[in-house]
Amino acid sequence: MRKMKALAMALCLVMVTGILSGCAGNSEGKTNSNADASVLSVSVGPEPDTIDPALNSAVDGATLIIHGFEGLMTLDKDGVPTEAQAESYKVSEDGLTYTFTLREGLKWSDGSAITAEDFVYSWNRAISPDTAADYAYMFEVIEGYADGKLNVTAVDEKTVEVKLISVTPYFLELCAFPAYFPVQKATVEEAGEAWATDPATYIGNGPYVLKEWVHDSYMLYEKNENYWNVEALGPEKIKFVLMEDDNAELSAYETGELLFVDTMPNDELARLSEQSDFYKEGQLGTYYVSYNTENEYLSNPKVRQALTLAVDRTFICEEIGQAGQVPAGAFVATGLSDSDPEKEFREVGGDYYDPTDYEGNLEKAKKLLEEAGYPNGEGLPTFEYLYNEDTGHQLIGQALQDMWAKIGVKVELVSQEWGTFLNTRKNGDYDIARNGWLGDYNDPISFLDMWITDGGNNDAQWSNKEYDELISKIKSSSDAEERMKLMHEAEDIIFDEWMLCPIYYYVDVYMLSENVEGFYSSPLGYKYFMYSSVK
Repeated sequence: MRKMKALAMALCLVMVTGILSGCAGNSEGKTNSNADASVLSVSVGPEPDTIDPALNSAVDGATLIIHGFEGLMTLDKDGVPTEAQAESYKVSEDGLTYTFTLREGLKWSDGSAITAEDFVYSWNRAISPDTAADYAYMFEVIEGYADGKLNVTAVDEKTVEVKLISVTPYFLELCAFPAYFPVQKATVEEAGEAWATDPATYIGNGPYVLKEWVHDSYMLYEKNENYWNVEALGPEKIKFVLMEDDNAELSAYETGELLFVDTMPNDELARLSEQSDFYKEGQLGTYYVSYNTENEYLSNPKVRQALTLAVDRTFICEEIGQAGQVPAGAFVATGLSDSDPEKEFREVGGDYYDPTDYEGNLEKAKKLLEEAGYPNGEGLPTFEYLYNEDTGHQLIGQALQDMWAKIGVKVELVSQEWGTFLNTRKNGDYDIARNGWLGDYNDPISFLDMWITDGGNNDAQWSNKEYDELISKIKSSSDAEERMKLMHEAEDIIFDEWMLCPIYYYVDVYMLSENVEGFYSSPLGYKYFMYSSVK
């Protein structure tokens, strides 16, 4: 899933309960507090591009969606899939059939009944060409995907049966992913595309209900009294303040207007990291750069490889990131297991270049440009480097501009607000663009199947027939060792063609007030406020 803001580790969630390590609040030793303890005010990003579960592909959007919707399964505080809308499930002996039994009395936020047919409708809506969901490919593991109708059946009002094409070890995690959440058919079809833009039509089945949405200002959620587990919920209201200026976010946090922020100015990180209300957690993700492979000059793999090797990742991590980011020598992040659970995928696959040998890589980059017919960058145009507004992204853009100048490549920096940026990049209207990806579940395929030809998250506009065939084989294989072998081969192709430039493996940094208890964060990027309480 797309990461908006700047030590991946094994899939685990970190529960924050009460005052950790003697939290002292902000730098003046004050205690952050809301005027109204029944309202938890937080910021996880600016105005979302979309909060339609089928259409969203951003981490900030996912956090908003998991508070308004829920799938058959959810991830608990330890990252383990557990029953949510489903009361129970059974798996056939061959691992190809999943049967879910819904809880008694499930209701939408408007009080109408939820049935098994809602899941059948919603999953097929997600793969429909009319919906054009970026994540449609996530349903490839289900029979019928290729034919446009999933083999998902409502056996009766409370029973959902799913037929898979092969053993899929992460299927229960998929059932906890936003694209697999149900939506209310009547509302979606009556309101059309606008259904997810207005609180009046944003009917969900999750723990909270969107009551107010002042665009570019805030979104106010209230407890959903029709939610099956409403008694376990925390704050009466959660106010998601929509902010894009990291200086303003930090100021709002330090004055107590906000009790949580997960972006802050880079020049404040050194000071903030000394405070006990500053947290750094692992994330399964990679910060990287996308090349538009349809660009006349960037269609040359040697040019792309030269740009990739000309990056000083140590400088970016230590001087700009300043939060323990690890220089990346590959795309699939650290923290994901290989077929041998004692080894990581990254450990087995290794690096495709030494991410810390800047001087050696720089010399190789110069030679590659010469081999490509552009000695010292001669003959290349000035490329635009696109990024979304954020001081960290700007500083990285400026660093890349300087680094690429050392091989004679000129770059102009262009910034856009978050929603515009997402669509510009998705549509391929760029030369080079900032990018980031967090795993959607604990399997390396989450980093690889996004690059299939015409895939919704394939911002590089890249196409490789051999790669597409490998991904298809991986998804149809029930053999764990074969799957991992093929996934390593798929990543090899990525670095045969160099259509992306890894920068570093993510860490998640955030500020959390000592007055908040019960919050937890996921290495997938989601923030869980629904079980929090405010003192």
